[in-house]
Amino acid sequence: MDKIIKILAEELNIKTTQVENTIKLIDEGNTIPFIARYRKEVTGGLSDETLRTFGERLAYLRNLETRKEEVIKSIEEQGKLTDEILQAVAIAKTLAEVEDIYRPYKQKKKTRATVAKAKGLEPLAQIIIEQKENIPIEKLAEEYVNIDKLSEEDKKNKDKVVSNAQEAIQGALDIIAEDISDNAKYRKEIKRQCYREGLIKTKAKDEDAKSNYEMYYNYSEAIKYIPSHRILAINRGEKEEFLKVSIEKPQDKILAYIERDVIKGDTQFTQMLKNTILDSFERLIEPSIDREIRSDLTEKAEEKAIKVFGQNSKQLLLGAPIKGKTVMGFDPAYRTGCKIAVIDDTGKVLDYTTVYPTEPQNDVEGAKKELLKLIEKDKIDMIAIGNGTASRESEMFVADMIKEAEREVHYVIVSEAGASVYSASKLATEEYPNINVSIRGAISIARRLQDPLAELVKIDPKAIGVGQYQHDVNQKKLAESLTGVVEDSVNKVGVDVNTATPSLLSYVSGINNTIAKNIVKYRDENGKLKERKELLKVPKLGKVAYEQCAGFLRIINGKNPLEVTAVHPESYEATEKLLKLLNFDKEDLRDKQKIEDIRQKLKTIDIHKMANELEIGEMTLTDIISELSKPGRDPREDMPKPILRSDVLKLEDLKEGMILSGTVRNVIDFGAFVDIGVKYDGLVHISEMSEKFIKNPSDLLSVGDVVKVKVIKIDMDRKKVALSMKNL
Repeated sequence: MDKIIKILAEELNIKTTQVENTIKLIDEGNTIPFIARYRKEVTGGLSDETLRTFGERLAYLRNLETRKEEVIKSIEEQGKLTDEILQAVAIAKTLAEVEDIYRPYKQKKKTRATVAKAKGLEPLAQIIIEQKENIPIEKLAEEYVNIDKLSEEDKKNKDKVVSNAQEAIQGALDIIAEDISDNAKYRKEIKRQCYREGLIKTKAKDEDAKSNYEMYYNYSEAIKYIPSHRILAINRGEKEEFLKVSIEKPQDKILAYIERDVIKGDTQFTQMLKNTILDSFERLIEPSIDREIRSDLTEKAEEKAIKVFGQNSKQLLLGAPIKGKTVMGFDPAYRTGCKIAVIDDTGKVLDYTTVYPTEPQNDVEGAKKELLKLIEKDKIDMIAIGNGTASRESEMFVADMIKEAEREVHYVIVSEAGASVYSASKLATEEYPNINVSIRGAISIARRLQDPLAELVKIDPKAIGVGQYQHDVNQKKLAESLTGVVEDSVNKVGVDVNTATPSLLSYVSGINNTIAKNIVKYRDENGKLKERKELLKVPKLGKVAYEQCAGFLRIINGKNPLEVTAVHPESYEATEKLLKLLNFDKEDLRDKQKIEDIRQKLKTIDIHKMANELEIGEMTLTDIISELSKPGRDPREDMPKPILRSDVLKLEDLKEGMILSGTVRNVIDFGAFVDIGVKYDGLVHISEMSEKFIKNPSDLLSVGDVVKVKVIKIDMDRKKVALSMKNL
């Protein structure tokens, strides 16, 4: 355990006491959001992102230690454990290294070497590898010829017969070839040389085939430099059978390295061993090293892709809500018509219909008449248009239509990723049992504008669609990572316990699906909860779950005004004492003017002195002050607001040098896609993001950011727009 603590401290650049305390909290069953928010004093203020990484690495390192123990035990049971093996296992940093050490001691399937061993050829292999014998090897090998000694039955079995001296020598060399292949030291050095000097090479299976992978039809790049998005693209091209992939290695250097270690001077065995080393490399080492390197590169690329996807998803989930507005959700389509749903400022469905302004019907006038009638009747403020098929044609129709509306109406382009997944889900059927599946997508699009978080938690996180290659990566790891992202987002914002759906509640720290449904059932049967401690009456929500969830659940207009904030019940006493010392009490938090007075007084506090007086930690006090300064405030209010539009641009309207505002739709390894109001999102390549060097686009941009961009290139044939953020 001390070793794990040391590794985590070094990797995350934190103190060993922070590591010890955090491990204890995790082992006690505390959730990451709870630890990040309410145990800052214990962890030294580790963020939720750091704690997620901490949890993953802790699980990996514990798994590594368990595997090391299993390997040592297995080798010991075979009577082959040495101090050298113990030392090698002890310093191994990865599971792959441990498996390399264990390779020679694994129970093998039938191989040429195992057959040779069964024939009793190990002593001959030993003579060859020692290279000391002067008697011609052919003569020595004759002693192992056994065909005359076998029964007639055994002679029929090739795996038992050694017919001649040459067969005996070949069997002995097969044993040596496998021993060389199983040597952990060689494998480690070969991999090191491949990573340092190797190339990934790709060729087309059919050079005339049209595909998205044409840049890889005759391509090579150094393993040490190839970026993760190219690895995933190559993998996909190979899977779709457009590409053949190989690894070019410094073979001469590798063979020379093994030869230096194996061959001892110029003897009758020298050429024989050189040939055996080449055979071992080509037949045994190379195929498995190729697999390991490809697997390792893929794993690292997937990790990065999952991380980028998580960052993008978090930004989308934390998008600024548009409150107090009646919204029309517009789900574009061609043949089947555009689905329309109107929801009021509480999310309640007022109206729904289908109109056909796009191909093939082109009923622009009929659609306009129907929607203008709804705008007037339902007093619609905004239109949320999904960004999928027929989105831009629908946008042009909407921009034209709202010019004729008597009310002031704006429209916003909203990501519709996953809306169709939600529409057909069991949850959507429960929410809208009497509404057609196709209309549910329009409801989801409208609600995403009002409250992105509450709506997007209803969708499988990987269907949110703000990543790259999310369908190619390890789906289990992706799901785990994205679930963590959703949990962190939900708990950062907090949840109104009296209005939240079970899907939103289930992401709250300490609450599972069963408890979430029980909370809603309790609410339906007993009316709104008046205070947090009432949660303890909910079936299956015990004291442990209450401690984990209470601070993240909000009760608006309840008995205790502190419960619109993230102040945890364990800190109520200290909070009330603080207010009293400032000549206020908690009821003053219901009065806007008093809140302003409290805010001003809080600015004058000496944190160190006050924390001692209240007998709480300084970080906890800082959080309490922040909550009392803005009770009930939604942290998403700081996020960029969606761009409201009332007119539309066509690709043909763009000119090089034009400066526009746009919304970042996706951030990937090599840049960011920005919605500038034309049919196709423009690309800001990483080289066009800043005058300064940018290592990762996500260091500078996030999904949802509103940015100024300059059009630098328009490719009308390929419908591509290149953008720049430099010198603006």
